[in-house]
Amino acid sequence: MTGRDGGAPLEPLGNTPVVILVRPQMAENIGTTARAMANGGLFHLRLVSPRDGWPQDRAWRTASGADRILEAATVHDSVDDAIADLHHVYATCPRPRHIVKTVMTARGGAAELRAATQRGLKVGLMFGPERAGLDNEDMARADALIRYPLNPTFMSLNLAQAVMIMAYEWWMAADATPPRTLMTNETHVATKGELENFMGHLVRELDDCGFLRNAQKRPGMVRNLRHFFTRGEVTEQELRTLHGVVRELAHPRRAED
Repeated sequence: MTGRDGGAPLEPLGNTPVVILVRPQMAENIGTTARAMANGGLFHLRLVSPRDGWPQDRAWRTASGADRILEAATVHDSVDDAIADLHHVYATCPRPRHIVKTVMTARGGAAELRAATQRGLKVGLMFGPERAGLDNEDMARADALIRYPLNPTFMSLNLAQAVMIMAYEWWMAADATPPRTLMTNETHVATKGELENFMGHLVRELDDCGFLRNAQKRPGMVRNLRHFFTRGEVTEQELRTLHGVVRELAHPRRAED
């Protein structure tokens, strides 16, 4: 969705960090930042002295439907004004400039943000201008710095990418999605009983056709077949297909004349 057509039905998801863009230069980057925020469940956006003023239609065109974030964004004359009601502020910093301050990774910072919000505190994430990032005066207002451990020979992110990393880590800090799952759609993972039923069918047909005729090797061959089918999570639908394969191999249909 582009323009001001309403966008996605976004709303604040509890006590979430405020994203503060300090002196952003391009409206398009503010729009893509809103898009990144929406993906990670962030909603509150504050703009400190945007170069071209605010609002700007170009931001809505690049927000891909994150319109409500842009509509709720507030504009501030200074960093001090933008962070006045916050309890903790973290500043992203690609290259710390001789500053004595705690530096965290995005993941470590997200964990601290979660801990603070769970205590009812209001927190903010500060991002600097596209060209040079935050200056020393900006970073002096932060409780800690966040630096992304990326390729040291090429560490170059645009504004929305930098925001997306923190939005992702914020979301993942409380997400319970298992790292791996089997998508079974309309079927289900086969039970041991269903698997044993298939194994019985398979072994009977293999006995009948003579494949297991070597009595000495037969137990080991059957075990190897069983290992093959228990190595992963075979689905009930896959077993039904294999039943059909075994039946067809054992009793092939004669081609019609």
